Amino acid sequence: MSAQQNTAASGKGPLAGLRVIDAGTMIAGPLGATQLADFGADVIKLEQPGIGDPMRHWTPMKDDKSLWWKVIGRNKRLITLSLSKPEGQEIFRELVKTADVVIENYRPGTFEKWGLGYKELAKINPRLVLVRVSGFGQTGPYSHRGGYGTIAEAFSGIPSFTGFPDRPPTLPGFPMADSVAATFAAMSAMFAIYRRDQGGAGHGQEIDVSLFEPIFRLTEAQVIGFDQLGIVKTRQGNRLAEDSPRNTYETRDGKWVGISASSQKTFERLAAAIGRPDMITDPRFTSNAARCEHADYLDGIIADWFRLHDAAEVSRIFDEADVVAGLVYDIQDIVNDPHYQARQSIVDVPDADFGSVRMQNAIPRFVETPGEVRFAGAHLGAHNRDIYLGELGLTEADLARLAEQQVI
Repeated sequence: MSAQQNTAASGKGPLAGLRVIDAGTMIAGPLGATQLADFGADVIKLEQPGIGDPMRHWTPMKDDKSLWWKVIGRNKRLITLSLSKPEGQEIFRELVKTADVVIENYRPGTFEKWGLGYKELAKINPRLVLVRVSGFGQTGPYSHRGGYGTIAEAFSGIPSFTGFPDRPPTLPGFPMADSVAATFAAMSAMFAIYRRDQGGAGHGQEIDVSLFEPIFRLTEAQVIGFDQLGIVKTRQGNRLAEDSPRNTYETRDGKWVGISASSQKTFERLAAAIGRPDMITDPRFTSNAARCEHADYLDGIIADWFRLHDAAEVSRIFDEADVVAGLVYDIQDIVNDPHYQARQSIVDVPDADFGSVRMQNAIPRFVETPGEVRFAGAHLGAHNRDIYLGELGLTEADLARLAEQQVI
């Protein structure tokens, strides 16, 4: 870790003592930094003077303040700094001297235009890890294109086999590509820190994270299936060609329940629970492959049973029979669920505007050094004085001049 690091702002998690500069905007870069902050890293978030991160203006809004910002800006020390101005670039270089990680998600070439490419930053701090998130990566014929999660999701191929066959391709209802790329960015930063500190390298490196490749990586058998068998996966609704039964089924009272029973034992428990033990020995259902061949017929049987039972009764029957199933929850169901409550998956967080707000807890769970949500995303420039005066040694006159010039 950086020798000059002031750990006062860090949490007590496994990354206490790690300093990260969040030089990104929106989601893909900043969420990766948030994940590191949740586990104790001292994250310094840079925002454009007078404007702030665009996430400050995203809905949902309460009293003209973004609630989304409260989540993505949590656990970070916030300063304003314009990287497009020469004096702002000089201040950034001073911050880099004590940083372990910088995360940025500008269009490729932007940091180089500002004189802040990895070669320049490594001269200042050879131990620095620079994580670069962009739509199509730092190389390749599309690298110059702007990137948004929706475009990356389309480019990954996932919507081509997500949704129902008689309807258009379906995009997720949240920024999935950005969020997955952010998780890969945080993970890759720690890979590089391990190599620097424990792997014998002694120096940092540059990391190239695109938006499309992390979710493309999650498609697993798509490439090898096409390569070896020419398979082009198509939309099948909630089913999987490789798994049957696998679907959501509507109950008598209008709730929905998800089922996945690809293994023989889970299917047999399901068949017994719905009063159809005869299906256990039916040749059409004695293996997952056979069930996939007769998926339409099998789905009809299961759907008919669900229509005769309310959701609460389904849950009771399936719990007693150890059937793998789950109600399709909305957020109201989630916040009232005793399992979410028992695991403290949602926590109350101190907030300067609303006193206390609730949001997702830090995950995954460390037994000895757990992460924590210490505070929600704060006001623009909330920590300017702490960092510029207390750590970089600037004066009050410096701050007034830099503010007037819109450098900070």
